[in-house]
Amino acid sequence: MGGIVVFGAGGRAGRAVTAEALGRGHEVTGVVRDPARYADLAAEGVSVVRGDVTEIGSVRELAGGAVGAVHAVSPFSGPEQGFDSLDPGFFVKAADALLEGLASAGVPRLVAVGLFADLLGADGRPVMDDPSAFPPPIRPFALAHTAGLRRLREAGEDTAVDWVMLTPGGGLEQDAPRTGRQRLGDERMPEGAPGLSYADLAVAVLDEIETPTRHRTRVSVFVPRGVRRA
Repeated sequence: MGGIVVFGAGGRAGRAVTAEALGRGHEVTGVVRDPARYADLAAEGVSVVRGDVTEIGSVRELAGGAVGAVHAVSPFSGPEQGFDSLDPGFFVKAADALLEGLASAGVPRLVAVGLFADLLGADGRPVMDDPSAFPPPIRPFALAHTAGLRRLREAGEDTAVDWVMLTPGGGLEQDAPRTGRQRLGDERMPEGAPGLSYADLAVAVLDEIETPTRHRTRVSVFVPRGVRRA
């Protein structure tokens, strides 16, 4: 099995992706800002390394030899963090570094984890435009994330990297089980805003690395309503 490089391996999504990749026989390079803080990630088949998803050289060096890369980095942990330290250009810088760094390293596939705030609601507008569905205080983060998606789209066919952004179509559930029943949608919020476990998000991510079905686009990922979760 080829290697997978996971940028943001210390977060919830990154940990789930790492576990799923290991379960499928992949070796994983888990990229974090400070490896000393993530000693618990160390396991057979996992190399925990320091890296920066916004630096081309770092991406190129760490991704060499991988069959796919995952972007699960978030500089924002929640409203309590505030926005004084939020770089509104973070996701744009990451998109630029990943597209150029992965291309020069010969890595053909990038799967990024999206944010449901910029999926389209029933009225055709982004969810973040509806204050009843998305908290206005978090809007700066949503706008930064959307700018990163826009930069990926602007690359068009000019990049050798075949990317896809998988966007959870509802709340992510940390302790919910892996059902394997996840589905890919389109640009709209799935009807009923169903939840999704991190484990099922990871299944979708690895599926799109091993057998790509979506190309240079963003889609929702969700578990249909009525699927047993326990």
